[in-house]
This record gives sequence, C-alpha cells and structure tokens, in this order.
Amino acid sequence: MAAKKLTMKKILAACLLIAANLTATAQTNSIASSPDEKPADDWKPSSINQSGKQYPQVNSERRVRARLVAPSAQSVQLDIGGKKYPLTKGDDNVWTGFSAPQDEGFHYYQLNIDGAAVPDPGSLYFYGASRWGSGVEIPAHDEDFYALKNVPHGQLREVFFFSKNAGKNLRCFVYTPPGYETESAARYPVLYLQHGGGEDETGWGSQGRTPFIMDNLIADGKSKPFIIVMANSYVPGADFGFGSTNQPAQSEKYSRGIGGPGGRRYNPAAFARVLIEDLIPFVDANFRTLADQPHRAMAGLSMGGMQTRSIAPANLDKFLHIGIFSGGSIATNDVADFGAFKEKMKLVFVSYGSRELGNNRMGGDPKASVEALKTAGVNAQFYVSPDTAHEWQSWRRSLHEFAPLLFKD
Repeated sequence: MAAKKLTMKKILAACLLIAANLTATAQTNSIASSPDEKPADDWKPSSINQSGKQYPQVNSERRVRARLVAPSAQSVQLDIGGKKYPLTKGDDNVWTGFSAPQDEGFHYYQLNIDGAAVPDPGSLYFYGASRWGSGVEIPAHDEDFYALKNVPHGQLREVFFFSKNAGKNLRCFVYTPPGYETESAARYPVLYLQHGGGEDETGWGSQGRTPFIMDNLIADGKSKPFIIVMANSYVPGADFGFGSTNQPAQSEKYSRGIGGPGGRRYNPAAFARVLIEDLIPFVDANFRTLADQPHRAMAGLSMGGMQTRSIAPANLDKFLHIGIFSGGSIATNDVADFGAFKEKMKLVFVSYGSRELGNNRMGGDPKASVEALKTAGVNAQFYVSPDTAHEWQSWRRSLHEFAPLLFKD
C-alpha cells in the first residue's frame, strides 16, 4: 500500500509539472535571438491570425515575428517556446522583434508588456495554460493531413449535458463524421478524447484540428467513420487530488480551486465518475452510437493520457482501445488483472514527440513498456512524432496514426 501511495504522489507531481509548463514546447534546438541577427526576409502572416491582421508573422526559418503599438511601454517581449525575446521600439512607437526557430505546428505564446503577460491583439485566441491566449501556426512539411480540403465534412457540435455527479450542466464537443446527418440508419463507434493540463474541451477541435484530420482520413479510406466526444477533464466541485469527492460546487474551498477554467480542479476519480456514469450514457442516448465495449475507445494527450491509463484499465467493460499521447505508458504490472486486460483490451497505443524521449515522463521508458506489453501478447504500438516536443504537432500526428487502427473488423 505504501508503494502505491508513493506512486500516486509521483503522478500528482508530474501532473502539476506538465500543467504548469504546457505553454512551453521545450524545444532543445532553439537559441535566443540577438539584435544583430538577420532572419530570412520572407515573412508571412500566421494562418490563425485575426481577420485582416498581418502580425504575428512566420518566416521560412520557422521564426515568429511580433509587432505591437505601445507608445507608453518601457519593455515588450515575445514569450514563446519557454523563452522571452525582446522587442525593439522604433521611432514610430511600434515594437517589433522575432524569436528563434520553433518546431513545426501550433504554439501558444503571449506578449509581456512591462511585466504583464497579455494576449497578442493580432492572433486568434485559444484556451491553454488555464487562460485564453494567443496562438501561432508554424507551417509543417506534413500539414496536408490536417488541412481543410474539398472532401465531405463532418460536424463539430457544442453539446450540453447534465452531470448528476457534478450537479451541473457541463459542456462537451462532439464530432460526427460525414454522412451522419443523411444516413439515418447508420450507427457509429465512439472515441472519448481528452485534452491536456490547463486546457479544456475546445482544444482537440481547435488546436488539434481533429475534424479536418478525421474528414481527410475518412475521405482517403484510411479510417472508419466514428464519433468523437471531447469533454472537460476538470470537474466543478472536485477537490484537487486523486481521491473521491462529491463536495458541493458552491463551496468556497472548491470554487477557488486551481488548474482548470472557472476554478475547476484536477481529480481523475471525479472525472471518471462523470465519464462513466453521466457522459457515456448521455452520448449513447442522444447520438446513434454502437453502445457497447467493442465500439468504444478512450485516448488523451498529456494529462488526458494519464486519465486514460487509469480510467480505461479499471473499466474494461467500457473500452476496447486506448491511446496515450505524451501521458506515460502502461507496464505489465500496472494493471490489477492483467489477464482480463489482455483479453479485453485490443489496442494500446502510446506516442511521444521525439524531443520528449529521455525526459522520463511518468512510467519509465515508454518504448520498453510497449515492448513488454507486446511480449506479453497485447496488441501494443509505439509512435514517435519526429522533431517535436510536448506540443500539439506531436498530438495531431498521434491522432492521425491512432485513428486508422480503431474499430477494425
């Protein structure tokens, strides 16, 4: 028992570390920019700028350039990838500056004005690091798999459901595949897909480009059509930790919590109850699902991966496949009844960004754990996203690799 308690403490510490550092992409190849550095002068507006805004910009070296009109400011910095880059004030009171090269894909960032961290007024806003803030898109060599194309499109729906465990109406987003509206007799498998620390239910649909990834895979015949449900992992009223709780949400102790939007706190036991007792029954009652274990999967990134590795093995009657993206791995001794796990769990998919490997992110060596599962007779697969870290490009690629493996006959 003492060993198990120690493990939980280590997991809790890791959760806090990942949530606190989610905005940093931990890029090992970046270097600070200097005033004398001459970047390639082929800047283009980021594809996720607000309409008509020319900044932030990105060049062919994958640098990010910011611009801000702030006549009274004394200091302005571009904060991206875990580093701050100084902006220079011109005679026109306009501050400009650029970053070191960033990894391909989506990045959170912010501007620091005289010590105050604020969103860039030129970018669209995304929920991450427990706040709404700025995002920039670095063009990727493989971005075609999540591009908006002329193919049949599914729908991303904002859905509200009542949770008796939380005592509140909660929100989730539901992706229904192309044909869901017109093929009224068809029923579909379901993937429950969870976000990371400091993020919310908007992440996979927005930063993750999930609808486009799935539309393209289905159009290419690489994935079966299925429903994806993206819920908020932070449960209102839940205490911070791993124990069970049903404390009232209106209690001051819980309403001022940390970690999630609106003072919500991270508690996987509380989310497990919402998922198993409230959300899955609601989805099965309100969407045309194939409502059984062979047609249900769970996956998540970072904190969502940690939740998957704890919730799914404890509910083998609910899930056939699991995906753990940058959220640890499962060792053969992590499951109470490995025989039942081996019999009922038909796929364990574990992935990381290449720059994450070697950082010992929970569960030891994830590749070794996957190999041990294979040796024990479990269908386990390990994927590495090239040249990315703990960031959305790793998780977009992970979903792209994971989805075609699901719900095969």
